[in-house]
Amino acid sequence: MSLLAASVTSTGEAVQFWILGTVAVLGALSTVLMKKAVHSALCLAATMIVLAVFYLANGAYFLGIVQIVVYTGAIMMLFLFVVMLVGVSAADSLKETLKGQRWLAALAALGFGILLIAGIGQVGISQFNGLAAANAGGNVQGLAALIFTKYVFAFEITGALLITATVGAMLLTHRERTERASSQRELAQKRVRENTHVPPLPAPGVYARHNAVDIPGLLPDGTPSELTVNRTLRERGQIRDVSQEALDDLKALEQRSTERLGRDREEENAQ
Repeated sequence: MSLLAASVTSTGEAVQFWILGTVAVLGALSTVLMKKAVHSALCLAATMIVLAVFYLANGAYFLGIVQIVVYTGAIMMLFLFVVMLVGVSAADSLKETLKGQRWLAALAALGFGILLIAGIGQVGISQFNGLAAANAGGNVQGLAALIFTKYVFAFEITGALLITATVGAMLLTHRERTERASSQRELAQKRVRENTHVPPLPAPGVYARHNAVDIPGLLPDGTPSELTVNRTLRERGQIRDVSQEALDDLKALEQRSTERLGRDREEENAQ
């Protein structure tokens, strides 16, 4: 009777398992099927979070926290950093560089599936002590006792594999620079020699009337935009208004100056 009661799952656990299990499977499939590497990394992060919830629900608190902090936090950030560093995109070539890697991947997936099915079958036909006995002295203490006594060899081998993978990733992403990097001055001179656009491009919807920094651009309705001029020049009042009204005022001022100059010359001639 006790064995039957221990094997029965409560309604809450069943609902949690089917909902989170579905999310985990969808996240795993999306990780493989997504075309963009960033989307695949985000789906993998969602799957890792669901696994962390499973660990916490089953009483493995240390593994659950490590799953969130280390794998979902640090490892996934490392994945995203490598993706941004290498620049993987959907436009990259999908041609295989290693012959037969698809068959090897299929064989590894088949072996993993057999191990998973065997593990699930072992759970159904065997009787376990449960987490209550394993966590009698504390979850962290029980886990440390197993890692550094019974499974110490496997633990050290796993650490060596992780270090080897890290060094291999660094070697694959490292590129030797064969020439000196160009300075900002050299890049600017190159743009001038190639007759490319030297100043920054105007904002969308703004018509740049001049290449001077103190003349604002025009918005689609014809009004000048103060956002196209540096804030320092705005505060100093050093913005030149070259709108049509300002040009008309300038022409009128020049005309009055010309008329005044003409009158002064007439007075000098009369004297």
